[in-house]
Amino acid sequence: MRFKTINPSNNTVIKEYEEYSIEKIQVILERSNKIYCEWKNTSFDYRAKLMKSAGEILRNRKEEFGRLMATEMGKPLAQGIAEAEKCAWVCDYYAENAERHLSDIDIKTEMRKSYVSFQPIGTILAIMPWNFPFWQVFRFAAPALMAGNAGVLKHSRNTMGCGVKIEEIFLEAGFPEGLFTNLVIGSDPVESIIKNPLISAVTLTGSTPVGSIVAGLAGKYIKKTVMELGGSDPYVILEDAELAKTAETCVVGRMINSGQSCIAAKRFIVVENILDEFEQLVVHYAKQYKFGDPMQPDVNIGPMARKDLQLELHNQVVQSIVKGCKCLLGGYLPETDGYYYPPTVLSDVRKGTAAYDEETFGPVATIIPAKDEKEAIAIANDTIFGLGAAVFTRDIEKGEHIAKYDLQAGCCFVNAFVKSDPRLPFGGIKQSGYGRELSEFGIKEFMNIKTVCIS
Repeated sequence: MRFKTINPSNNTVIKEYEEYSIEKIQVILERSNKIYCEWKNTSFDYRAKLMKSAGEILRNRKEEFGRLMATEMGKPLAQGIAEAEKCAWVCDYYAENAERHLSDIDIKTEMRKSYVSFQPIGTILAIMPWNFPFWQVFRFAAPALMAGNAGVLKHSRNTMGCGVKIEEIFLEAGFPEGLFTNLVIGSDPVESIIKNPLISAVTLTGSTPVGSIVAGLAGKYIKKTVMELGGSDPYVILEDAELAKTAETCVVGRMINSGQSCIAAKRFIVVENILDEFEQLVVHYAKQYKFGDPMQPDVNIGPMARKDLQLELHNQVVQSIVKGCKCLLGGYLPETDGYYYPPTVLSDVRKGTAAYDEETFGPVATIIPAKDEKEAIAIANDTIFGLGAAVFTRDIEKGEHIAKYDLQAGCCFVNAFVKSDPRLPFGGIKQSGYGRELSEFGIKEFMNIKTVCIS
């Protein structure tokens, strides 16, 4: 079977790919297992040298990689360059910290010696999305390879060029051929790959429905999983928030990556006393965003990655307006060849509308009124998702208390938009998934946490 990658800016074909056969996939997995058996015995110093080299390649060729991301999924060029730099950061972080994170932990018992050791488990299948086509892969691959594991990547079909390029980066950095391999496949072979005894675990970043299917398959075949799924991040804006700065931060958090992010600021929950002023400020800042050709330096909103995503987002907006939501900005389909959607602001968003109940994956900000702080927190938690959340207030002590104890999410921020950082664990609760990526916690997800006792 063949499939095409499409440039979402102009609806033109970039490249066609021939899908790998089951026989070729089996050869790749056998090679990966063979290389893993050698790789797991290499030193941390040796692995770190190669990982640092991968980071250097990412920095030196960041514009090339940024252009590839812009071409394949419409990411504004400056944001793609920044993504490549962030990938270099995660390579450096694990090169410098993996050995410390995975050092033995002594436990005092009645035995002569007892401790916990962290050992790699084998080849991990990574199923990765198109929205951050380099970052999502590197935040898995850097810790996995530094820990002594191997990896095979099933990337999105519309960002297959990014998957090919990432494999090339690891090879150019000096990693052995077969340690990290990009599989040119669609969805059909995924179950057979998960079932294959040469696969030890599965990590997925994607939608909740897809995560449910993959987690079910992994459970069927008893494979460890980490799931980073959808999100509908609430931002609670209290009466004492510094409104201008808060509104600007909220809009930035919503519009990054053209709104196509699991941790984008999707629901602004505002105490009614400040609602009107906040709405005006959000519209003001949203108007400063320009959509268009992602290669142009003055454009900060690129196209949606696919036509179906553009139409789905517009349908959510239209259905929400039909049910009573007010459109303060945007909300229309531009007459262009590309899959563009304008910065959009919906207000008076209520339960029972798509803008309230569903994840909107694009540059659409939803403003939800709340009577008071208590109701605002209740609305924030009134969702099936639990990836990120934020609260805005001048009372830092109160904000910290709400973030720590009240908001139901894996990543909670005070007076800032939610973002990932190699030094901090990243992941969600509820239908946003389970397990953690990044930091010390992320590198230990795919390790055999082994008890060793000596009498």
